[in-house]
Parts: sequence; structure tokens; C-alpha cells
Amino acid sequence: MTPLAQLLEAALFASGMPVSAEALAALDPDATPESVEAALIELRAQYDDGGHGIEIVEAAGGWQILTRPEYTAAIERAQIASRPHRLSAAALETLALIAYRQPITRADIEEIRGVSAGSILKSLLERGLVDVMGKADALGRPLLYGTTPAFLEHFALRHLGELPRADELAVALRPAVEAAPAPAS
Repeated sequence: MTPLAQLLEAALFASGMPVSAEALAALDPDATPESVEAALIELRAQYDDGGHGIEIVEAAGGWQILTRPEYTAAIERAQIASRPHRLSAAALETLALIAYRQPITRADIEEIRGVSAGSILKSLLERGLVDVMGKADALGRPLLYGTTPAFLEHFALRHLGELPRADELAVALRPAVEAAPAPAS
């Protein structure tokens, strides 16, 4: 492994959140964006090919060392790692509305969901998953909500373009069709 890859590995290990390629490049005065990219690819391959329980992932505009998904449940059962509180179904529904329709007002969220969204929005704001992006040009100038980099990090997304498309969701959420009985011979 190259010395730059080792340096990046140490930095990623020390950080509990994604680190941008620019911040990683600042670790070594001789590093170029290309050499940092090559070192990250080398590091990712090292973990992928070595059968490690962790991986290097690109998420929320940066790079991070994470537990491989297949080991997450066992680690959670053993309560080894601290895990953020899970989001309720209502919070996930509200967060999905914001992610797909941002910027969006509270009134629009409440109209779609059919229930008040004040307490859920407050919770999502406190967790840093959404933020106020501005004010709408409507009567009363209501606040507009959108997702944050913490949202991307929470769901291990590099950018919003990685969200499933609406047509993919429709297929995934469709109830399973039971197999028809075989015709009698």
C-alpha cells in the first residue's frame, strides 16, 4: 500500500464522519486530486479484496470507513456500536417527501400526509437531517425545507441522484403476487 493510501486510511479511521477529497488532499502537501483519487481507489480495493469486515465508501460528499452491511445486525445485537435512534414511520415518510420534493413547505407536507407535521419537522431539524432552505414567494412567506449533508450521510448516499426513482419505488412497493396453482394434468 502506498504511503498516501496509508495516510488516508489513518485519517478516515480517525474521523467519525465522511471526509471530503479536498480535506484528504490537504493532509499531504505533495498530493494532487488525481493522486488522492488513486489512493482512495487503492484503499477501497485493499478492503474489498482482503475480506475485511469494513469498507471504504463514498457518502455525503466525502469518504468514510464503515462496517459492511452484512455485519451491522450482529454488531447492533451485541450493542457494541452506538447507533442513532431509529426514525419513526411518520418521520421517514416526511423525510421522503422532503427529499423528493424539496424545497417544500410545511403546508405542502401536511396536505400530502393529511396530518400535522410540526413535531416531526422539529425532530428532523434537531437531528440535522433537514434544514430551512429559504422562504416561498407565497402569502405569509412560508419556510421551505430541504435535506442536509447529514441526510446523505445517514442513508449513505453520495448525492440525491442516488435516491430510487419513483418508478423503481412503485415496483418495490407493489404487493407480491401469489403464484398461481399449477394446472392439473
